[in-house]
Amino acid sequence: MPRGVAITEPRQQLFAALEAVVTEAGPARLTSRAVTQQAGVATGLLYAHFANFDDFLVGYAVDRTFQIAGTVAGLPSRAGTGTVADNLSDALLATPLDTLLTLTRLLAFRPDLAAGVQAVLGDEAGALAAIERAIAGYLTAERKLGRVPAGADPAALALAMVAVLHHVVLTATGAAAARTRIRRTIAELTRALYSDTSRRAGPAIE
Repeated sequence: MPRGVAITEPRQQLFAALEAVVTEAGPARLTSRAVTQQAGVATGLLYAHFANFDDFLVGYAVDRTFQIAGTVAGLPSRAGTGTVADNLSDALLATPLDTLLTLTRLLAFRPDLAAGVQAVLGDEAGALAAIERAIAGYLTAERKLGRVPAGADPAALALAMVAVLHHVVLTATGAAAARTRIRRTIAELTRALYSDTSRRAGPAIE
């Protein structure tokens, strides 16, 4: 980076670089030097905005957790529109998969970071927890409208769908393939849910 050139949103530039490093090399290769080299900036830029590297990692986790929570927060309001399967898949895939992959792998590699996120956002502020709550709230709303069978358990279904998301992002070999797996699995889960309760009557949820 030439001297004297201003960097727009340096924190976000560094966070994006962190995601690139984790996506390409894994969390074990994550260092301040790797991040700043990826970003094309001097190492000092990171420490101009964060007290240390751990503070940087917490900052990233807080930022992306807040971002993901905001992305899925509106899901319950979509009840009664579109199809249940598409609404769920769209919500799960609204966050870039590189972000989901990085945050999931980073927290698995550094579980101590969860305490830093909780200290800022609250005890139940995990990104996957936010997605789980949004899905449960959405399915509850759809159940009230009759688009999800009355016997369905929104909380259990939400947990299952988050488990699918978690597994796919941890084992993803490419964004396109991951999106396809998620959409196909969510569609099958909702179809199976209706098939399991069809004898008790109720509208299709696809």
